[in-house]
Amino acid sequence: MTNTLYFGDNLHVLRDHIASESVDLVYLDPPFNSNANYNILFKSPEGAQSESQIEAFEDTWHWNDSAEDAFDEVMRSGNTDAFTLLRAMRDFLGDNDMMAYLAMMAVRLIELHRVLKPTGSLYLHCDPTASHYLKLLLDGVFGADAFENEIVWNRTNAKSHAHTRFPSSHDVILHYRQSEHATWNPQYAPHSESYIKSHYSNIEEDTGRRYTLGDLLNPNTNRPNLTYEFLGMTRVWRWTKERMQKAYEDGLVVQSAPGKVPRYKRYLDEMKGTPYTDVWTDIPPLNSQAQERLGYPTQKPLALLERIIAASSNEGDVVLDPFCGCGTAVHAAQKLGRQWIGIDVTHLAVGLIEKRMKEAFPALDFEVKGRPQSLASAQDLAKRDKHQFELWALSVVDADPWKGGRKGPDGGIDGIIWFKPDGKKTEKAIVEVKGGATGVKDVGRLAQVMEREGAKIGVLITNQLPTRAMERDAAAVGVWENEYTGRKHPRLQIITLAELFQNKRPDIPWVDTSVAKKARREETSKQAKLL
Repeated sequence: MTNTLYFGDNLHVLRDHIASESVDLVYLDPPFNSNANYNILFKSPEGAQSESQIEAFEDTWHWNDSAEDAFDEVMRSGNTDAFTLLRAMRDFLGDNDMMAYLAMMAVRLIELHRVLKPTGSLYLHCDPTASHYLKLLLDGVFGADAFENEIVWNRTNAKSHAHTRFPSSHDVILHYRQSEHATWNPQYAPHSESYIKSHYSNIEEDTGRRYTLGDLLNPNTNRPNLTYEFLGMTRVWRWTKERMQKAYEDGLVVQSAPGKVPRYKRYLDEMKGTPYTDVWTDIPPLNSQAQERLGYPTQKPLALLERIIAASSNEGDVVLDPFCGCGTAVHAAQKLGRQWIGIDVTHLAVGLIEKRMKEAFPALDFEVKGRPQSLASAQDLAKRDKHQFELWALSVVDADPWKGGRKGPDGGIDGIIWFKPDGKKTEKAIVEVKGGATGVKDVGRLAQVMEREGAKIGVLITNQLPTRAMERDAAAVGVWENEYTGRKHPRLQIITLAELFQNKRPDIPWVDTSVAKKARREETSKQAKLL
């Protein structure tokens, strides 16, 4: 199913929902930095990240039973080359975090190879920490002859470490093709001003078009069929006499003076530009002021994904991102007229992508699977998995899960919504989620937590309708007046699940969290409904 966003483990989604040879292009940007936990990080407005980490991969990248199972699945996959390489890496690395990462990646790469069409390609985004190991795995899965490029993206300006080594400033993008028939559309950079001035210095008087003069002589002098007299000169020419004559009549062949070898005009506006190499220095990373920035620390620029998608797919093709993050790949795919599939394992990320796509492409219809899309499905999730229900509800109101959403005592706090009443000073609202029975005691407990934490506002999300006593006690907590706007906001707000599905949201001013920034609306004629 295309134009679909899946919540869940990408291994299970690939196996259960993605057919073999159904995808034209795969781009994946999995967590890879060994100097940090393999998790998805969201920073609070002050820049602190310790209290706003989504430990989605908390157990994924440690050697444990899951890693051992992944290793065994590669062994049983029938891909002897991939397992031979993986086993050799285990002999070398031992049972550590990097080995767990490689085992988990290997079994997923085998599935991604399965879903690619014969004309498909895969781009794996990583850094030098693991790129050499991942390249070996890709050689095993796709075959060493399927390797096309090791693209170097200069993602940042060099900083720090200069006193001990050369500073790191690039990521690696490994490009593999499924077969020799893989789709390829060359990409070109515009010529630089200096190149234009030096190479296209001639300007046609009648049209103002810039041009350069090219050689008409054939480098192969042993071509009798191309040896003839033209404009008083006998040479071995590049073109046939008929083509030469027509080009001359069209004004494309220039002889500066009698006896001079004629040359032909190449117009600047007919040139495609300079082909991009495998070193990309022209796409800057997203800075804090970038318009497309959503607050997701590993967010990649749209331009980066647009280049990859334009090069290795055509309009209408299917693009798959199994580690969707904040959705840049699916955004770029939609913008370029492709169909797409996105997968992520956190409710926060899937909620962010859903919001991003609706804001950027208001006319687009797409499907979200694995997340509640109705009151009944939300209530069912609350019964089946209290923890995942809380994470889902928090993502709906753009709240950061408390202490990364880890299970355990929460001190009466499920999430926090950061906001800036004056656009500068940061305040917080406490969010508590209740999927089961609720009563007056829950209102009183939230009020106490608000006072303890110095929160201006508290939000109680409840499955059940609040009783009159709950509404009375909530109102008794009072109102908070924003001195900068003069608006008054209830200090303790109760929102039901039914109201969430009616698009009711907390009454909070100047919301400015890491996941609440709006995606820019795309102005394109290709925003037709695709479903």
